[in-house]
Amino acid sequence: MEIRNREEQEPFTTKDGSTIRSLLDLSNAPVKQQSLAEASLPMGGSTERHYHKVSEELYYLLEGRGVMEIDGEEREVGPGDAILIPAGTWHEIRAAEEMRFLCCCAPPYAHEDTYFE
Repeated sequence: MEIRNREEQEPFTTKDGSTIRSLLDLSNAPVKQQSLAEASLPMGGSTERHYHKVSEELYYLLEGRGVMEIDGEEREVGPGDAILIPAGTWHEIRAAEEMRFLCCCAPPYAHEDTYFE
């Protein structure tokens, strides 16, 4: 049985600029097909616009409000919103207030699969 507690996971900054806590991924569990992390952005912060060639992502907003942009389409988002980010789509999330959200990636997140303009 694999169980990881959020508080036991050290936060780090990803290539896109968000602060991440890996909850279950290749770095801390025998994960094969997906990863789960908690991301946070400060008020006024954003990820750098990027895409993943291989990984499909899901974001689930826990706290805060902001704007999600996927391939040029923007929408306001807030707590309870679940967002699909297909592999190969450009995306960025901007925080209007402090934001916390879950990120699920399949296959698991890898720095090497993050591309910028």
